Amino acid sequence: MSDVKITVIDREGISHEVDAPTDMAMNVMELVRAYELAPEGTIGICGGMAMCASCQCYVLSDDVELPPMQDDEEAMLSEAFNVKENSRLGCQINITEELEGLVVELAPES
Repeated sequence: MSDVKITVIDREGISHEVDAPTDMAMNVMELVRAYELAPEGTIGICGGMAMCASCQCYVLSDDVELPPMQDDEEAMLSEAFNVKENSRLGCQINITEELEGLVVELAPES
């Protein structure tokens, strides 16, 4: 396995192309935290349990196939603010080789 390139647009609108390891069982929320692309304490507040929506992001890539949304993610997004049709929880998107070229934008803080 190898790293994939993922682009994260932070809450200031700045684009960051980062290397995402596919061999560490990381997800997009953990990637954002590892690269410090959001202020500490503002993303992944629940620890990645799909219970807070602080890691909500907008998927801007049409050509990258994401894992299907599970019931707990869908339920959390139904209660979150700033939800769009392309909203996903970063903690529920595991980094795999299939995510090469993924572009996400962090949703505003609620």
